[in-house]
Amino acid sequence: MTAGSSELGISAAGLRKSFGDKVVLDGVDLDVQKGTIFALLGPNGAGKTTTVNILSTLIGADAGEAAVAGHDLSREPDSVRAAIGVTGQFSAVDKLLTGEENLLLMADLNHLDRREGRRRAAALLERFDLTEAATKLPPTYSGGMLRRLDLAMTLIGDPRVIFLDEPTTGLDPRSRRTMWEIIRELVADGTTILLTTQYLQEADELADQVALLDHGRLIVQGTPKELKRLVPGGHVRLQVADSNTLEHAATALGVATRQDEALALQVPSDGSVRSLRALLDQLDHEGIQVGELSVHTPDLDDVFLALTGHAKDKETQAP
Repeated sequence: MTAGSSELGISAAGLRKSFGDKVVLDGVDLDVQKGTIFALLGPNGAGKTTTVNILSTLIGADAGEAAVAGHDLSREPDSVRAAIGVTGQFSAVDKLLTGEENLLLMADLNHLDRREGRRRAAALLERFDLTEAATKLPPTYSGGMLRRLDLAMTLIGDPRVIFLDEPTTGLDPRSRRTMWEIIRELVADGTTILLTTQYLQEADELADQVALLDHGRLIVQGTPKELKRLVPGGHVRLQVADSNTLEHAATALGVATRQDEALALQVPSDGSVRSLRALLDQLDHEGIQVGELSVHTPDLDDVFLALTGHAKDKETQAP
């Protein structure tokens, strides 16, 4: 267990949790570096939300150890709660209070004095482009505005670690990308984020590290690029000038798939620098001139399918 490491925002070893006879988490280990985004992926029921609930002190683990923001989860739960923010799948916004009143309520709950609470509320309303809507009730807000207000409420206590559980569910593509920019800004300021998401594109866009959870176990972890190299289907597409060059390249490379009408070849590749360098050296050795080269690697959908045995539900895919 590396819970005491000053470089970790979140660490866990051997987390286990059962509800009755159902094992939800079966020995989960996590190490999340400070100031990074860690995406936890998995099918519905894999244990993602349970992991977040344990690490945010909402429920206890049956076994295992964890530390968040340098505080032991079991021995210092109050210190953990003071250091974190949680934005769940469902908005915590009070629909009977205005946007500003919701933020001021959170300021009171974080024991900020009146002046500091108003200062932070005003700053967050401006940061999240909600100033004009500050005195309006949330039922008049769009889905994107509600999500921004929900996250602003999380930030009023200036947390060092934020758990984002399905933060963009139900948002349109433009609102989702706005939320992505906000998340990137938070990390640039040094915040550590653990993100669970149904949108594989979201993890690919945001995460420094991705872990795939299935049946309560972490089955793989790495950067998005590393995970996409685990599954077959990657290739380099070479565009040439004429049919003679195409014929020469196809003969020299052997394993390439020809696209005669497009004057192109597809060469199997994992997209790594090493494999690209080897391919370019071979082309140079054979005297083959390439007009255009592009690298195509599997996406996280392919990784998810290959490692869990089933694809994401269509309705959960990002547009």
